Amino acid sequence: MFNHIGPEEEPRLCSVATPPSSTTPGAAAAGSVTAPDPALAALTGDYRIDPAHSTIGFTVRHAMVTNVRGSFSDHRGTLDLDGADPSRSTASIDITIASVDTGIKDRDAHLRSADFFDAETFPLMTFRSTAAERLGGDRYRITGDLTIKDVTRPLSIDLEFNGSATEVYGNERVGFAGGAEILRSEWGLTWNAALETGGVMVGDKVRLTFDISAIRNTARD
Repeated sequence: MFNHIGPEEEPRLCSVATPPSSTTPGAAAAGSVTAPDPALAALTGDYRIDPAHSTIGFTVRHAMVTNVRGSFSDHRGTLDLDGADPSRSTASIDITIASVDTGIKDRDAHLRSADFFDAETFPLMTFRSTAAERLGGDRYRITGDLTIKDVTRPLSIDLEFNGSATEVYGNERVGFAGGAEILRSEWGLTWNAALETGGVMVGDKVRLTFDISAIRNTARD
């Protein structure tokens, strides 16, 4: 499924209607403390991830020479955003393993099998946040527990806030994009095959990507 993934350029994120985050003059040099952002604080509330407009994907090296990309079409989750104090924000995501899609039916079936995810025994991959922090500007890091099969390990995901908008149906949305790298072997995904020319069929390093659009449920004081 999923040798080493070569460096990939992070996607450039478009400017958005929400004003850029501000920093205090001293904090800009120190890089540690950010000023409260009234526009961001106004977004405080509970949100649900919109699977129709969100993508959770992965990239992994195949046969030492190319990258295979895939995604999970069935996922659901919640975001509890605290714009005034981002460290109080939380996130929860459930991903249905059977929804894996790399564009090749036989490969997807192999990924669902006991060689990899064993989707019949472990139908969900889950992430539950344990901490969040603002790195500066529109950059954030959320840390939590990623569970694949019967293995739970910590994972930190770096995200950029894409902004907020109210669309024609009246839904207020926020957007985040980013990712993280994992070694699949650390979550028990160890299947592989040796190549005659050296190396292995499937890389260990996997790049996870998150493009999230979330709809506001309720505001919170």
